[in-house]
Amino acid sequence: MTKITNKSRIIVALTSLTLIVTYFVPIWRIDLFAPQYPEGLTMKIWLNTLKGDVEIINGLNHYIGMRHIKVEMFPEFEFLVYVVGFYILLGLLVAYFGRLAILFWYIVFTAFGGVFAMFDFYRWGYDYGHNLDETAAIKVPGLSYQPPLLGHKRLLNFDAYSLPDIGGWIVIIAASIMILLWIYEYYRHHKFPFKIPIKFSAILIIPVVLSVSSCNVQPEPFKLGTDVCYMCKMGIVDPKFGSQIITNKGKLYKFDDIGCMIRLLKSGTFDSNTIKTMVVADYNNPNAFISVNQCTFVFGDGIKSPMNFNLAAYTNELNANKYAENSNAKLFDWNAVYQSIE
Repeated sequence: MTKITNKSRIIVALTSLTLIVTYFVPIWRIDLFAPQYPEGLTMKIWLNTLKGDVEIINGLNHYIGMRHIKVEMFPEFEFLVYVVGFYILLGLLVAYFGRLAILFWYIVFTAFGGVFAMFDFYRWGYDYGHNLDETAAIKVPGLSYQPPLLGHKRLLNFDAYSLPDIGGWIVIIAASIMILLWIYEYYRHHKFPFKIPIKFSAILIIPVVLSVSSCNVQPEPFKLGTDVCYMCKMGIVDPKFGSQIITNKGKLYKFDDIGCMIRLLKSGTFDSNTIKTMVVADYNNPNAFISVNQCTFVFGDGIKSPMNFNLAAYTNELNANKYAENSNAKLFDWNAVYQSIE
């Protein structure tokens, strides 16, 4: 009979009890962003209900033939609270009996539950996005509106994001800790009885690090001919003059001209308090993005940017000087550029 250590049993018990929090916080979230909804629409999925901007989303979906989202269409809401209760109880049994075999089966059940949950979510999304009302006001032949299973997807003029919410991250981190505990205990009994504990204590932070880094949205290279400037609505064809805004919610706004980004900031329609960072493309390397406060801007009539704001950005000030001399332009920092564009 293989036993786990008392410390591991305490960790198992505490980890299992943290799942109680999932009864009081959302598990998953779907965010929709569009020009008419710059702050986004959010649907939050709890263990037994839906919350957020569900009615607004239903109103929009009606025009493209999608069914109204309501709690009754999810039979899972009737038993999910009991499923979580099962995992809490099973974890406490692992802690009480201290058996490595029971911990192993806890992990097996967790893996099965995770795979089934994602499959069930995909199945619902496929059915919801493909079975459309043929009498809808807006019909695009051959186009479906299946929401992303995980991550980002473009749906008409909306950017849709499907990600774990607080409860989801709790489940992911709890499952990761259980797996790491089993690995530690297995090797403690079979291989490295003295060396693992130090390494194990360090590796326990990996799930937390992964959960934080997964939410860290980065600027992305422009998809020429596909991406559209958020401000002027023109297709982005020359990335050398591009810029991007990333909000605190992880929403990405793309612009074909630095001046378009400044125009939006000055328009009064965009809340600057929601901005996490603003970046511009390096003229010499358009796929390398730099903060607006860490670059040198070249500003002059000799620069032909897509919307004629005559702006280019450089990481290297020497290159900026050289380009300015050849283009009859001047060097500016971000504050000066911002003030110069109306």
